[in-house]
Amino acid sequence: MAISFASAFAGHDKTLEFRSARAAVLANNIANADTPNYKARDISFDSLFNAESNKLKLAGTNSRHISGESTAGESDELLFRNASQPSLDGNTVDMQREQAEYAQNSLQFDTSFMFLDRKISGMKKALTGN
Repeated sequence: MAISFASAFAGHDKTLEFRSARAAVLANNIANADTPNYKARDISFDSLFNAESNKLKLAGTNSRHISGESTAGESDELLFRNASQPSLDGNTVDMQREQAEYAQNSLQFDTSFMFLDRKISGMKKALTGN
């Protein structure tokens, strides 16, 4: 019996990819906090995984059930963040918000990594018989 890693990892590998990409976008915002006319960007989970093969669909038992596909985030581009207080030079980066988002993303990355590590450890134990 072949092991399908796509189903074995239960999406935790895709979550790590998203968290890594989001960390890069947030770090870029922080690095450009003093750049005139720089617009803060962010990335959503839907925009990163909008390919038809990666879409999550709800299971339905009747043809009249709602499909459950999201239309949000159809483009693969980064999203602009609405500034609460844009600066006079046109920069929309709020350092406190960016740092808080980066810290939260880091915690979520660590959590996803822990789940993936436990999934792999469980597969190792199943294969070795421990």
